[in-house]
Amino acid sequence: METDSQELAEEEKNGPPPASAEYCPPSGEEISKSFIRRLFPEATALHLIFFVLTCFSTYLVGGFWYSVCLMSILTAHEMGHYLTSMKYGVSATPPFFIPFPLPPFGTFGAIIKMKSPMRNRQVLFDIGFTGPLYGLLVSIPVIFVGLKLSEVIDVGSLAKPEFLALGDSLLFSGIQYLVLGPIPEGKDVLLHPVAFAGWVGLFVTALNLLPMGQLDGGHVVYSVFGKKRAETIFNLVVAGMTVIILFINPGWFLLLALILLFGFKHPPPLDDQTPLDRNRKIIGVLTLVVFILSFTPVPFPVEIQQLKESLF
Repeated sequence: METDSQELAEEEKNGPPPASAEYCPPSGEEISKSFIRRLFPEATALHLIFFVLTCFSTYLVGGFWYSVCLMSILTAHEMGHYLTSMKYGVSATPPFFIPFPLPPFGTFGAIIKMKSPMRNRQVLFDIGFTGPLYGLLVSIPVIFVGLKLSEVIDVGSLAKPEFLALGDSLLFSGIQYLVLGPIPEGKDVLLHPVAFAGWVGLFVTALNLLPMGQLDGGHVVYSVFGKKRAETIFNLVVAGMTVIILFINPGWFLLLALILLFGFKHPPPLDDQTPLDRNRKIIGVLTLVVFILSFTPVPFPVEIQQLKESLF
């Protein structure tokens, strides 16, 4: 009784003990917002708006599954660059998607701006290489699934204005053979929208792997061969594209004009002397092989033939 009285007197003198602090766990929404802020510290509402607009523009052109698959490929490609930039502490903007609500693609792709220089050739190589790698890793299964959903029909059935004739890269043709086998004479493949998204994915991969300027392929070539040899390769590719434009596909003229406008302007990494390790050099050569397998010299044969007839 004496102890209880002392405790009561002490409580009256000092007041009741403070209530224990309670832990309130963050909501799922708060966790998501925190994660997004950490992942994209420089993201603005404009990035989100243009991503949504590009989803909508690709939907208008090719439908729901085309939009889902193509946006997955493009996002994978850009996130390859972005995540590798974060890994090496290179400041970069989030992907900025470019909507274009007209055929054939519904978008002009996406871009990322690097805001700080590369430390060395290894960083330059890894950032340039991972974008096409991630995009390719999504494109290939999309093509397999899409071709499974596609139809083999009479060629005469495809001679309609609403059908777009496509040229095939070596890689796409190889996957098509694995999935559908040899196509009989007088037959052709009517691509499902998922397969078309995969075709576009390979097309975009090949464009980005052109070993020129500040394209992904330009980063790879510079980091593997150095500035002097990379400039020589740039000139050889320009010569090769000129031949293609004159004799095969004049449709590449605009791309070549843009590349020549920007020229061989590749900012060197801070350490431009330390060469790449052997494994990265091998991967660099394989990357050029992927470019050759993915490139389609005449992507739209009917339109290109009409262009050649009008020009010549």
